[in-house]
Amino acid sequence: MHLDSIFKPILRVMLAALFVVPASPMSAQVAPAVSGRGFPLSVGVGFSYFDLNWGSDTNGTARRMGGVAAWLDYDVPHTPSVLRGLSLEVEGHHIAYLRPSDLTTMQQDTFGAGPTYKWRRYRRFHPFAKFMIGMGSIDFPALPNAPPTYRHDTPTVYAPGGGLEYRAYGNLWVRGDYEYQFWPKIFGAGTLNPNGYTFGVVYDFRGIGFRGGERP
Repeated sequence: MHLDSIFKPILRVMLAALFVVPASPMSAQVAPAVSGRGFPLSVGVGFSYFDLNWGSDTNGTARRMGGVAAWLDYDVPHTPSVLRGLSLEVEGHHIAYLRPSDLTTMQQDTFGAGPTYKWRRYRRFHPFAKFMIGMGSIDFPALPNAPPTYRHDTPTVYAPGGGLEYRAYGNLWVRGDYEYQFWPKIFGAGTLNPNGYTFGVVYDFRGIGFRGGERP
């Protein structure tokens, strides 16, 4: 099963949440801004630009493609102070655009979940680190010395990464991150390592909280 059939409906839901919920009456600030209360969830969408780890162009540069990404981030409640920045994240990437001319069937999709830790010491920006585990789906051209029908695979994927969130306005943040993926035991005993950057926007349902606007 191709992951894009799962990922696209999730992306539509996230887009709806991002643009509809902030305009709804529920999201209006009825309580004072210093309350810091709200639902411990953030949702984001973005554009990804990845090195495919699939050979190189004639000039020696890595082959890259673009795509879309979406994620949900849920803060873990009732954690000790040392773990107060811990959250659980679910994310997906759909890398299917800006294909190299000789990779007309190439597509890389991932869907995973895992812990994210944000350093919330600063008022307007939060560095973070993450580690995702999930599924990958790849469509690729026919390989030498392989059956001609072998053009798709779905391995387990491990993806450490990190980045930065910056508050742009109110509950709206911008986010940039780098992710390095491990697709083990693909094409036999090999490991594929797609990696790249994602830039996007995040809506934080927790609202503006304590200490002059910082999330608690």
